[in-house]
Amino acid sequence: MEYITPFLYLLNTMAPYLMLGFLLAGLIHAYVPRKLYARYLSQPDFRSVALAALFGVPLPLCSCGVIPTAMSLRREGASKGAVASFLIATPQTGVDSIAATYSVLGLPFAVIRPVAALVTALAGGWTVNRLTRSETDGVLPTAQSCEVRRRGSRFAAALRYGFVDMIQDIGRWLVLGLLVAGLITILVPDNFFASFADKPLLNMAVVLLFSVPMYLCATGSIPVAAALMLKGLTPGAALVLLMAGPATNMASLLVIGKVLGRRTLAAYLGAIVAGAVGFGLAIDYLLPAAWFIPSGAVHAACHGQAGYSWVEIASSVVLVGLLAYALVRRFIHKNDDTNMNRQIYRVGGMSCNHCKASVERSLAQLPSVTAVAVDLAAGTVAVEGEPADADVRKAVEELGFGYKGRV
Repeated sequence: MEYITPFLYLLNTMAPYLMLGFLLAGLIHAYVPRKLYARYLSQPDFRSVALAALFGVPLPLCSCGVIPTAMSLRREGASKGAVASFLIATPQTGVDSIAATYSVLGLPFAVIRPVAALVTALAGGWTVNRLTRSETDGVLPTAQSCEVRRRGSRFAAALRYGFVDMIQDIGRWLVLGLLVAGLITILVPDNFFASFADKPLLNMAVVLLFSVPMYLCATGSIPVAAALMLKGLTPGAALVLLMAGPATNMASLLVIGKVLGRRTLAAYLGAIVAGAVGFGLAIDYLLPAAWFIPSGAVHAACHGQAGYSWVEIASSVVLVGLLAYALVRRFIHKNDDTNMNRQIYRVGGMSCNHCKASVERSLAQLPSVTAVAVDLAAGTVAVEGEPADADVRKAVEELGFGYKGRV
């Protein structure tokens, strides 16, 4: 029971805000045209960088899902600076994680987090434009627009995206974050980081060391940050975790370096690290410490005190049900093989529904292709038709994924 209590408190505290965030995410996805993003991002100037950052901040994309989306924008003519700005701003935050941040870490963190994402995106995108202005633009070949349309109304599509696709994408990371937070609450001694409170840079360096190569989604990082703060981690170092963890991981760094170049990668990583440390130091030295105390529910979780509202309980039950459904949906495959001409390819790096949609959209544009189906769990793509293997490989690698040949 000692471990279950903090897990339940964090789940009940976050669940109502997560449900609201998933709904808002679905509405943005269904009602904001995808072409709108690329239309205003083509010029290598500060305006395109700023628009890319403003587009990216509310979008609920993780650091794996943002890669194919950004590569698609690049193919449609977005400048390198705009793409870098989008890559920095988007995974750090989103409407779902902003709501969850408010529920667990309070209003100041919920305000500062998207502001920090916006500022670092502006700095990173502007730097990329400056560093690459002498390079040939080298925009990837522009493909004809191919919006994926689902049956039914837009509102139904919004509900499907928010409460099915998104939960399938980030559900395991959210659960992992809650489990890690519970383990920290139990295993890490109280005030473990208190002895380093007078060395905030050391706190931040340790956090960066672990968060840059690892994958942490914007929402899943929240309970981890809250648990570490209760063990004495400074609020500034917690912000570093909330910024660097979701925005960077080894896979995304390799793809950015390969597709956009080393200069873009250096500016991207430098903006995130410098922005995270800068905002972290500002929190620790310039703002009142009383602003950055995790919610009373989180404190109660550490001391075994209970108190749930019916809204929290109902939201938690629905969320757990959706998580269970997403798990079943992800690993139960429909056997839809027919006598049609189908080619099966292995593709590495696909891990979410944004990856799936990007691959399906890109391959559907190849000559002779009439249907495409991605199996995320198996890492395979079924293509109906007779496309050239070289064309399939090019389309896959332009999105930043790894082509592994036919099955």
